[in-house]
Amino acid sequence: MTLAPHDSHHLQPGPRNLVTDVEGFRVGNASDAALKSGTTVLTAEQPFTAAVHVMGGAPGTRETDLLAPGRLVRKVDALVLSGGSAFGLDAASGVADAMAESGRGFPVGGVRVPIVPAAILFDLLNGGDKNWKANPYRELGRQALTNAGTDFELGSAGAGAGATTANLKGGLGSASLVLGNGITVGALVAANPVGSVTVPGSCKFWAAPFEIGDEFGQAGLIEEAPDLKSTFLGKHTALDPGANTTIAVVATDADLTRSQAQRMAVSAHDGLARAIVPSHTPFDGDLVFAAAGGTAEHVVEDTDMAAICHAASLCLARAVARGIRYATPEPGDLLPCWPGS
Repeated sequence: MTLAPHDSHHLQPGPRNLVTDVEGFRVGNASDAALKSGTTVLTAEQPFTAAVHVMGGAPGTRETDLLAPGRLVRKVDALVLSGGSAFGLDAASGVADAMAESGRGFPVGGVRVPIVPAAILFDLLNGGDKNWKANPYRELGRQALTNAGTDFELGSAGAGAGATTANLKGGLGSASLVLGNGITVGALVAANPVGSVTVPGSCKFWAAPFEIGDEFGQAGLIEEAPDLKSTFLGKHTALDPGANTTIAVVATDADLTRSQAQRMAVSAHDGLARAIVPSHTPFDGDLVFAAAGGTAEHVVEDTDMAAICHAASLCLARAVARGIRYATPEPGDLLPCWPGS
């Protein structure tokens, strides 16, 4: 077991080691093998507090302005991560349609409007068939919501179905931690960065110091100084603006305010920097949503908030590596899977 030394006696994964270890949240995937793309939805039985923080230079989003502190709408119904670049934003429309049909949404007079913020990654040049006559992402969003549950597939699934990294297939990853005070934190990520998740010339993950058990293959720690010049090379779309992006959700059962949730999202970006080199480039649209269900029976003090933020960054680093570890080879792939897959 390789844990950060200061955490080894205090933090352990939840029973699934998935973001759905956070009580109340469910995740659903939908993907199309021919398209080499897909959508992932995180939702809950009740509306939940959400926030967002963007650090990449090329984001693609829907309804993220309303997540800022001080906005009228305080809670959301779902968060969507999708492939498809700008086309993928339509996945949120499919989710909103299905939720409206079931009576979910923000009440306005006699109608309800589902609040479904979304973020997308670019996977249009990954070898899949993108010659559609009608945008497929609306239906993928609806399917993903229908599939939502506590267990879901990692790797080449959902929003990670067409993801790539600098030299390997990317993927959908997730991880969780339970704090000593009983609060649970989890992460969900579609890793599609311009950068590398492994040390050049090896199968060792940059996130190796944070691995728990063999959750991403026990490839081991870095033993010598890496060749950092090569971390930028290899990805076929690396120099196309907007052609990358890692998008994520970090969640907790703590009862956070929107400002606190935004702080958790900010801190979670440290996890991307620990797992991806380089991260937050002008060619990435790196974005982290935060979701707080408020089901934990624990008052959040300042020291608790610090622990939640730290756990969110650790979960996100581990989730990135797990997404790549569980990617699977498929016909037409332009990049190989992680060697230990």
